[in-house]
Amino acid sequence: MPFPPGFRLFRNTMSGEKILEGVFAVHKPQGVTSADVIRTLQKHFNPSNTFRPWLEEERARRDRESQFQRKRRRHQRLDVKIGHGGTLDPLATGVLITGIGKGTKSLQDFLACTKSYETIVTFGAETDTYDRLGKIVRRAPYEHITREAVEKALEQFRGNIMQKPPIFSALRVNGKKLYEYAREGKVPPIEIKHRPVEVLNMEIMEWYEPGTHEYKWPEEEMTGDEKAVAEKLLDQEASAPEPAAEGDATSQVPEASSTKRKSPPPADEVKDDSAEATKKQKVSETEAAPAAAAAAPEPTAPEPATTEVPVVPAEEPKPQPPAVKIKMTVTSGFYVRSLAHDLGKAVGSCALMSELVRSRQGDYELSPDQVLEYKDLDAGEEVWGPKVEKFLTEWEEKRAAKAEAEAAQ
Repeated sequence: MPFPPGFRLFRNTMSGEKILEGVFAVHKPQGVTSADVIRTLQKHFNPSNTFRPWLEEERARRDRESQFQRKRRRHQRLDVKIGHGGTLDPLATGVLITGIGKGTKSLQDFLACTKSYETIVTFGAETDTYDRLGKIVRRAPYEHITREAVEKALEQFRGNIMQKPPIFSALRVNGKKLYEYAREGKVPPIEIKHRPVEVLNMEIMEWYEPGTHEYKWPEEEMTGDEKAVAEKLLDQEASAPEPAAEGDATSQVPEASSTKRKSPPPADEVKDDSAEATKKQKVSETEAAPAAAAAAPEPTAPEPATTEVPVVPAEEPKPQPPAVKIKMTVTSGFYVRSLAHDLGKAVGSCALMSELVRSRQGDYELSPDQVLEYKDLDAGEEVWGPKVEKFLTEWEEKRAAKAEAEAAQ
């Protein structure tokens, strides 16, 4: 491939070794943060032969800095420079774009690109975080929800809409993150504003009838003042997605208050002093009180002894709400958790996000030939090293092709 004058596919050290840097994607597993992924990459990359040339070049560059700059860095550890191009929640799995060295400068390009997601939405309850990792704030009837009703409700979430971020998000209000207000049980000093987003595609992948799936509500439930604040915040959120442009609304969304007091009593509440003290309530199985045995009349003559059959307590049925798997392609700034929350309102109930997979970000899809599996890191450099080098080389070749095309214009 002919490159423009002055273009280099890779930088080299003074000894001629190739310095690997650029952009590649990692398959983030569930239960770790995006920052955890970066720290784990550095843990494996720092002592590796793959990135030894990069570290040597960076060390030499720092040695050439002024005395003032070196003094500022004297307590800084030398790590492979790594960043990511778009946070994934701990619950989520999928494509996480990462940049190495000068590749970190290209990460901003991935903040504005389209993304594809697959999510599981479970109906009948809502939490403070809008997903199954939060605590239940309220419940609502779900027996009336059908696939057809959800299909109809999804119509209002396609195209250009105005979406309100979750109360548990990293957006800042007066210099403070929203989730910090929520954790402190405080209402943000100003109203959380809707933001324009675009949903390019959204459709149901699979419908789960009640009792046919394993997606459950969380066990922790809010009580007391904590619940009162959360309900107030959620009532502020209870609105349909606003169209970004003029047009007729596709459906009428029930107010949150219409379902707030119609919720069935908690299926399996356990009340005790310790739960009240910690303001947490566990939803667990309870047993119905045994029926009292009626006293038999005193016999007039001796009768053979009989063995009394014990009464088996009846179990309260566990909630069996329906759930749905949805796939979508959206623009930057879209919150899938907010979609789950708003969809519950749109069908006259509540809902939460149970699972989330980012299947694509920009040109990177969740496939073995495009992403580094997180487990490959523990397999050793002999496994992840060639893959990372391949991904970074492909990135540089694309960058070279783009530079060549721009030079030809």
